[in-house]
Amino acid sequence: MPSVSSRLPVFPWDRLEPYKATAAAHPGGIVDLSVGTPVDPVPQLVQRAMADATDRPGYPTVWGTPELRDAVAGWCERRLGAVGVGHRNVLPVVGSKELVAWLPVQLGLGPGDRVAYPRLAYPTYEVGARLAGAEPVVYDSPTELDPTGLKLLWLNSPSNPTGRVLSLGELREIVDWAREHGVLVFSDECYLELGWEAEPVSVLHPEVCGGSFEGLVAVHSLSKRSNLAGYRAAFAAGDAQVLEELLLVRKHGGMMTPAPVQAAMIAALGDDDHVAQQRARYAARREALRGALSGCGLVTEHSEASLYLWATRDEPCWETVGALAERGILVAPGDFYGPAGERFVRIAFTATDERVEEAVRRLKG
Repeated sequence: MPSVSSRLPVFPWDRLEPYKATAAAHPGGIVDLSVGTPVDPVPQLVQRAMADATDRPGYPTVWGTPELRDAVAGWCERRLGAVGVGHRNVLPVVGSKELVAWLPVQLGLGPGDRVAYPRLAYPTYEVGARLAGAEPVVYDSPTELDPTGLKLLWLNSPSNPTGRVLSLGELREIVDWAREHGVLVFSDECYLELGWEAEPVSVLHPEVCGGSFEGLVAVHSLSKRSNLAGYRAAFAAGDAQVLEELLLVRKHGGMMTPAPVQAAMIAALGDDDHVAQQRARYAARREALRGALSGCGLVTEHSEASLYLWATRDEPCWETVGALAERGILVAPGDFYGPAGERFVRIAFTATDERVEEAVRRLKG
């Protein structure tokens, strides 16, 4: 039997284990800033909605309840500035990583097709292309790509790992180019509500898309904004024809968001207060870490949004990882996100206030 895993790169996080052991041996314990996983409580209104929906013995639908579709559409119009979002323009998914990984397969892509994504990027874009047998292609500027055979273009703004934000003008230029060449655009906007020094814009904004969702789909997650990583709650919004095709495929695959999670999503999307509170927590942690990193010779680049600081000491990234591990601080090496990151590290500010304070103390010590 052929091995599907042989198509895939080595799972990068396994390489970090020795450094994790070093950091864990620090007398004050490890400060893990390597993975951007939420640590703060799930909002109470979301917990209540989830608890109230636990007695759901029947199968949920792949398309979600009408109430969930209303909530997603309303959020897209309120938060993204999108206009004319209806039920056919939205689709709940079982966490955004699942969609990223399996999207090329679900679109029917395969050998001879090309999937493009940023040179510095979340590794799952490449994984998705390889699972489908398509050719992964990296870019610095998508409008400089050869459109021949290019079927899917991933955008990621704000970026993981760099925190870079594409401007409205840049997005509009990319959308115009993609439409001219018949390239489908999926925009990973999971960090859109976490802009610090820039205001992220969605591809669904009318000044970007020209009032039409044709050829455009935005992907959003509740993991970061609402601390729901454990719920696997996300959605896609945009081109109705593309989402209808995905819905038909996903029905056959049984890719259903659990009914209690759907109820939790409705509650989370309908409340902005908890998002503002979480942003304030992250802003304080970001400010504290950024100052401490600068004081010990780490220069931060981009990082105007998202949950990470993208920093360098102008040395191979694993040397920086090792030096910080000796202080009990674990960070992610930049080459996890592509060879262009080989002199950078990604530092998450998703640890608790106490752990962030401890990291600052060690960095200043």
